Amino acid sequence: MADDELEERLDRAFTALGDPVRRALVARLSRGEATVNELAEPFAITKQAVSRHIHVLEAAGLITRSKDAQRRPCHLNAAALEQLTGWIDTYRLEAERRYRTLDAVLETMKEQEK
Repeated sequence: MADDELEERLDRAFTALGDPVRRALVARLSRGEATVNELAEPFAITKQAVSRHIHVLEAAGLITRSKDAQRRPCHLNAAALEQLTGWIDTYRLEAERRYRTLDAVLETMKEQEK
């Protein structure tokens, strides 16, 4: 995947996850598939609003939809979430490396003071 394409996917995904309703939908789908009606139940918003949120998550590649007779269940795209966590981990690991280096320097300074 080209860097520009990856950046666009990350932008769409993080933008989609910037909304608390969409984060709640992702959290719900992490427990298993659900229809729009099932996803809309806990929210005090219309099914149409939930459908728009689902569309944003789908456009961001975070969820998929399938057709099962009359049902159109939504599914979490675990691979897309893994891609996000991989991107985050890259920077987390670098920050941890810097902190370990700083800890070592501070420990050396403490020992030298003794």
